[in-house]
Amino acid sequence: MAEGHVVGIDLGTTNSLVAYMEGDTPVVIPGVDGLNLVPSVVALDPIPAGGGRPTVTVGNSARKALIQTPERVIYSVKRLMGRDLKEIHDELKLFPFHLAGDVEEGEVPRIQLGELRFTPPEISAYILRQLKRNAERFFGAPVTQAVITVPAYFNDAQRQATKDAGRMAGLEVLRLVNEPTAAALAYGLDRAKVGTIAVYDLGGGTFDISILKLRDGIFEVQSTNGDTHLGGDDIDNLLLAIALNEIHAEHGVDLRLHPGAVQAVRKAAIEAKILLSTEAAAHFDIELPNGDRYQREIPRAVYELLIEPVLKRTTGPCKQALADAGITPEQIDEVVLVGGSTRIPAVRELVDELFKLRPRGKRPHIELNPDEVVALGAAVQADILAGASKSTEEMLLLDVTPLSLGIEALGGTVARIIQRNSTIPASATEHFTTGVDGQTNVAIHVLQGERELAADCRSLARFDLKGIPPMSAGLPRIEVKFLIDADGILHVTAREQRSGQAAQIEVKPTYGLTDEQVESMILDSFDNAEADFAKRLLIEARNEAETILTAVERAPQSPAWALLRGEEQAAITAARDRLAQIKLGENAAAIREATLALDQATRRFAELMMEAAVSTALTGKTMNAAGEELAEAVTAPHAMAAAEFK
Repeated sequence: MAEGHVVGIDLGTTNSLVAYMEGDTPVVIPGVDGLNLVPSVVALDPIPAGGGRPTVTVGNSARKALIQTPERVIYSVKRLMGRDLKEIHDELKLFPFHLAGDVEEGEVPRIQLGELRFTPPEISAYILRQLKRNAERFFGAPVTQAVITVPAYFNDAQRQATKDAGRMAGLEVLRLVNEPTAAALAYGLDRAKVGTIAVYDLGGGTFDISILKLRDGIFEVQSTNGDTHLGGDDIDNLLLAIALNEIHAEHGVDLRLHPGAVQAVRKAAIEAKILLSTEAAAHFDIELPNGDRYQREIPRAVYELLIEPVLKRTTGPCKQALADAGITPEQIDEVVLVGGSTRIPAVRELVDELFKLRPRGKRPHIELNPDEVVALGAAVQADILAGASKSTEEMLLLDVTPLSLGIEALGGTVARIIQRNSTIPASATEHFTTGVDGQTNVAIHVLQGERELAADCRSLARFDLKGIPPMSAGLPRIEVKFLIDADGILHVTAREQRSGQAAQIEVKPTYGLTDEQVESMILDSFDNAEADFAKRLLIEARNEAETILTAVERAPQSPAWALLRGEEQAAITAARDRLAQIKLGENAAAIREATLALDQATRRFAELMMEAAVSTALTGKTMNAAGEELAEAVTAPHAMAAAEFK
């Protein structure tokens, strides 16, 4: 059981919140200004007159500095978490952020704020510290433990960066919870519904869709999908780009040369977006650096046409999540809307259409504040882990991993160990062997993705299992265990069972996954499924052929070879030569047919080898020792059922 107060934190792209359980009800903790929402904005104040390190401010006070000193302010840092320089290049085009110039590709990017440099996790840590201070002020006691929410489609690097930020803020992160799952926890606590729920979460920087089953206090995620580069920020940037282009065309002013003015236009765009959720029109009225005024009215009808392409990008992940869960829209009992962008009427109409709600007399659920619902759910999960409330002691949260995990096997194929949408925490074990005689070192290549070949999947990590006693190919018994903990972090262990040699790794991948890769991994697997499967069949057929050919090449050295008749030896040799020739071709079925023919030709030879092995094993040996030798004799001529390592 956790000690003291355990809080739930929604570390958001636009705003962040901290919440706790007050009795049986989750409640958001307000800041010193009395507001529940803490803008995810960090500013570096000017250096004090007497020198020293400048002060860092967070939230509403930092947001005020955006217009005066935009070069000393950063926002939407969540979009930069766990990503490298190449991935964030496009993000910086409309932001006033400047990268440190001496950071090399592949390293964690550093943001230049005034005189200082910060990594994205460091910036997030300042936000988390502010939330921590808000909670400590509220409780009048230290707060050291928290549950933090992340987008369901955050990859390993992004999750690890979030945990790092928590540690830097002085928090023990008890659990990372997917944001849609947190929303389901909040609603499940209030209404205790049983059925199938879709959680549609369109926040500031990310979009997530999750399909969940609720029954008897158990929240089980059936499937999850999303877009890590889609949210309200995209609508802001769209309106901002239109305004900047019009100002340049109509007034001859390039505001990109005036960062403070750009932020004034951004502020106006955000205010217009919010107003258009309730009003028929919004107005821009901005004074420009040259003294002109930019004035424009945006009717809601025009606004909805402008943002339609952004909103429609949510439909693909929704349809895929339904397909992964094996259900139709009509089987969804409830739809929960999460994130400030779901206040847009066009979003609610889109959700109505996607899940066919209106014909069934249903509407999306918006009973809880969409800005707060994720933090409320995080508080519920924190209470579950703390064991502090009877209302949550029977609850259980079962989350899923969005992409399959496995290792590279012989021939460059992927041996999947944990399948996509498996419930986590999860553990799975598979057995492998070597493909080369005398192999003492095995390279373990951990992969993530849905394609059949390793080259088409994302590389997560590599490590070596060393010190394997030299044995014939196929004899080593290598056990590979995958464990995904409750935070979605992967641990991989490899062990050679005969010798006991072992190696392990906690997968902390590099920042090399682009948004496009995340969004297209599953779609690519479907688009290329037929071609990938054909390649895999060919590789596996060649591997199987190579294994039996290697065993047959050694046949003449066996005493059992001399016991064969001449025509039997000739038949084996002919079948061997035919397979060796066909193996070079591209026809997997022909290779398998030739492999089967060689297998049939060697059956009597295998029987003679077995008889000789039994006779030898029983001579002067205990039954246990004889059994071990017989096991090796049986295995030696055959490939293992599981994949082989390179």
